Amino acid sequence: MAEYDTVAIVGVGLIGGSIGLALRERRLAQKIVGIGRRQTSLDTARGVGAIDHGVTNLANGVAQAQLIVVATPVDTIAERVMQVSTACPAASLITDAGSTKEMIVSAVDAGLAARRSGPRFVGSHPLAGDHRTGAEHARADLFDGRTVVITPTEQTRPAAVTEVSGFWESLGANVVNMTPTRHDAALAITSHLPHLVASALAAATPTELLPLTASGWRDTTRVAASDPALWRAIFTANRQHVLDAMDLMDQTFTTLRESLEQGDNESLISILEKAAKKKRDRHALGD
Repeated sequence: MAEYDTVAIVGVGLIGGSIGLALRERRLAQKIVGIGRRQTSLDTARGVGAIDHGVTNLANGVAQAQLIVVATPVDTIAERVMQVSTACPAASLITDAGSTKEMIVSAVDAGLAARRSGPRFVGSHPLAGDHRTGAEHARADLFDGRTVVITPTEQTRPAAVTEVSGFWESLGANVVNMTPTRHDAALAITSHLPHLVASALAAATPTELLPLTASGWRDTTRVAASDPALWRAIFTANRQHVLDAMDLMDQTFTTLRESLEQGDNESLISILEKAAKKKRDRHALGD
């Protein structure tokens, strides 16, 4: 028996589409409704089986949903959640899939605080994805064994935390609880900084040298092919934490530079060994 009669997914791209496919494969929802701005994107999501039908009218799409997942760019999530909250059933659960949390959760908590009753919200971030976008790249197994961070606050109802944790676990994920601030500080180092580094390397490489690139360059710069507008929004939303992460990177890079300039092979090998040890620690990485 399906856990939900109707699940609505606002933004049926890679993440939203993968949620829909995972729900369908596990038979967790009787009906999956996709909501988006462009009918062509919704048609693609329906074509790959991620949704049963798609609508461009948000209020109509969430009117019967017990669970709503907002998987739009981070700079639109808080607004979409508030729009959803005025149109969905009062008993509904709303979550999101944004890779930043402080600004989103703060805005939604403030917006919902004025109401005595209504739908519940718990912030979420699945640590899964791809540099490609669109429902055509969605996978039902995208969340298998992956970490999903949920970010409840003092305003979050305990039952909602339990339910949203159960939802992600039912898709195969491992759930971790963090405060929004701790999440954003951590992801600035583990996700946002790597994207900046990849983009910086790709941007700094002279075009005439691209034919000489091999697997090292290609592996390191893979995520640089991601949607620039999406990542601009992420960097802006998490600006201070990203700047702090860049400071940390600068310290390490300065030490590397000084080691090379001074011929300090002992210091150089120490940093390289530390890096190799972390990369090879499959248990710590969750592989």
